[in-house]
Amino acid sequence: MLNKPTIFEEIDRHSEGFKAISRSIFANPELGHEEFKASAALCAELERQGFSVERGTLGLATAFIATYDTGKPGPVAAFLCEYDALPEIGHACGHHLICMMSIGAAVGLKSVLEAGSIRVYGTPAEETKGAKVPMAEAGLFDDCDFALMAHPYHTFEKSGESLAMDAVQFEFTGAAAHAAASPYEGINALDAVIQLFNSVNALRQQTRSDTRIHGIIDNGGKAPNIIPDYASAKFYIRSASRTYTNELTAKVLRCAEGAALQTGCELRTNNYELSYDELRTNEALSEQFSANLIAAGIQVGEIQIGKDHGSVDLGNVSTHCPAIHPYVKIVEERLLLHTEGFRDAAITERALERMIFGAKMLAATAADVYNDPALLARIRAEFEQQTN
Repeated sequence: MLNKPTIFEEIDRHSEGFKAISRSIFANPELGHEEFKASAALCAELERQGFSVERGTLGLATAFIATYDTGKPGPVAAFLCEYDALPEIGHACGHHLICMMSIGAAVGLKSVLEAGSIRVYGTPAEETKGAKVPMAEAGLFDDCDFALMAHPYHTFEKSGESLAMDAVQFEFTGAAAHAAASPYEGINALDAVIQLFNSVNALRQQTRSDTRIHGIIDNGGKAPNIIPDYASAKFYIRSASRTYTNELTAKVLRCAEGAALQTGCELRTNNYELSYDELRTNEALSEQFSANLIAAGIQVGEIQIGKDHGSVDLGNVSTHCPAIHPYVKIVEERLLLHTEGFRDAAITERALERMIFGAKMLAATAADVYNDPALLARIRAEFEQQTN
């Protein structure tokens, strides 16, 4: 039996080092696929802790997979790290905490593991072109028995749902002309973009309530007295399922085709970010995480039931192995993710202590799965039912 107090003692023994790494990542924010300092620091720590580390997984410079294998058959636990920052406002999503919760959990679990193996996945660019997507497509999670990560927040929240998402850019090409002297000789690409927005707005009435379609005009022309010969817009298209999101994206593409036809423009489309699938929370695994929170003194009423927080690339992982994405409370006041207020709160000593707490809860949940074959069977059965 894997002993939880021993796991907690091991995490505490390394806690100051974990906090120091987290502070360093926070102080040196790096955008997605540019997290060279963060990735190097995490890999170095994992190697120091006795893990074998593969750097540059799938040719992604800042991705990695760290493995500890006992050499005996048993479950394979996956802990997922995120460490990219946001433009201008840095670690306002708390990824400097997420990565160390996962590494702390892996280190704690390793200290008592007798059979099976542990993997720590370094997954860059969650905010944009999430590396979990190609990792999942390549089958890198297929032999994992379960995958765990936790996210900092202003409340405790069960692993819930997320929205599947496509990110599509629409580029319209027309013909330039003097907007006052000879507008009739031009083909207005901006008109096509505006017509696209109008068509999408008309489409909303015929979409499900979980639909989210939102976009911006990222190029609207050069000057008011020139008929724009090029204009473009970027959209996110989301819903509660990959199947329905595919339908929605096809409809929005037809809106764009109609706009091109009406204005005489040529249309070009591309996916400017990777597509995310919906998160399929494994409830058996999620309930075990909540049980560990309660055992640690968190009241049942403090653990909220979340709906969604947009889209996450862990959704793609959850279609390949059982996965959860709970939220750990790090602040008392209500601070929203991706804000300067949350960023500033996420580097306080309280937040770092809650990072250590989150690591313990992840490790305890993994230990429960190793200790209880019946729990593992329930997790597997639920995943197979979801997949089928």
